[in-house]
Amino acid sequence: MGLQYEDIGRRLKAFRLASGLSADEIAQRIGISRTALYRFEKGELAKIETLEKLSELLDVSMPTLLGVGMEYMPSAVSYFERTRQLEEKADQIIVLAGPISFLLASDQFEVALEQVLRESVPDDAPRRDRTLADVDAIMEILHARKQTYKRRRPSIVNLMSSVQIEKFLTNGLIGRRPLTESKRAKRLEIARQEIEHFATLIEENSMGVQIGVVCDTLPHNGFQIFRENGKRTITISPFRLGEDPNIRVGVAMATSAPEAIALHENIVNEAWRTALKGEAAAKYLRNLLDQHKAETSAVPAPRRRARAG
Repeated sequence: MGLQYEDIGRRLKAFRLASGLSADEIAQRIGISRTALYRFEKGELAKIETLEKLSELLDVSMPTLLGVGMEYMPSAVSYFERTRQLEEKADQIIVLAGPISFLLASDQFEVALEQVLRESVPDDAPRRDRTLADVDAIMEILHARKQTYKRRRPSIVNLMSSVQIEKFLTNGLIGRRPLTESKRAKRLEIARQEIEHFATLIEENSMGVQIGVVCDTLPHNGFQIFRENGKRTITISPFRLGEDPNIRVGVAMATSAPEAIALHENIVNEAWRTALKGEAAAKYLRNLLDQHKAETSAVPAPRRRARAG
């Protein structure tokens, strides 16, 4: 599909208004008339050299200005495969995705995950057979991701949400509700073991692994930033593993647009600044575990009916 010049003009006007510069100032700085600038904003074709000057002046990348450069992935399979490809070459990975990061999760988590993802597909879901087949593909990709990480060991910065961790401990690793009491108990135990695993990771202080527990609000949609030899790519995804998994609905995106990277890095920097780290983070997780164990043990067992006789 060709470029939509009217849409380019609308984006140009929006960025001009946001810049705080007048039309006269912008026109003068890039060597065109104000009338020409207004024509561009109405959708007339501009030379690529002029658009490049406007892009630099307004501090917006050419891909964003032109409406190209964003990669859309409407399938969990394509998103996780794309993630695998990026991880395969990344020197550093910054992760903000759910209560836990899959790459740092335990091997036991991966084993339990397949059943949970299958459970997350409703019986009346459209194209249910296709989605269940996707689970096989997703698990294969996830396994390859984990093996690649173990082999390459890129640096990882993982931000965990305290709110999501508490929900994870309360609800357990589940794909649907309700579950039988015995199954729910097992899923609660898996969640506890996983948070225990992350507390241990923090205490081990392994080289190349930095984990922060964020007690402030974090974006609902997860994102990851991949750095490779100065090149940076960000993926933003509604697809989730773990607590309340989602492999069916949503559109993930990937881009290398500088302003998208910068805006999300600002989120990471601010979250990391206030996050619990090191001993404080491990202590926080272990206190949560003790609290949930105490609450569970305090729940009275179901009363048994007396036998007749």
